Amino acid sequence: MRLFFAVLITLLSIFYFLPFAIAFNKKRANTGAIFALNLFLGWSLIGWVVALVWALKEERII
Repeated sequence: MRLFFAVLITLLSIFYFLPFAIAFNKKRANTGAIFALNLFLGWSLIGWVVALVWALKEERII
């Protein structure tokens, strides 16, 4: 039973920080800001979705 909860918490943590992982893998310039948004507002669905969209959005080069 302990192993089940350990695996469950690990999978939920990975899912929770999915926007940060995407931004990190895409080498975004604002990865730190996405992490902070995800950490502090990711618990609300809106904060998590905003972080995910921000991580997936294409960067414009000016």
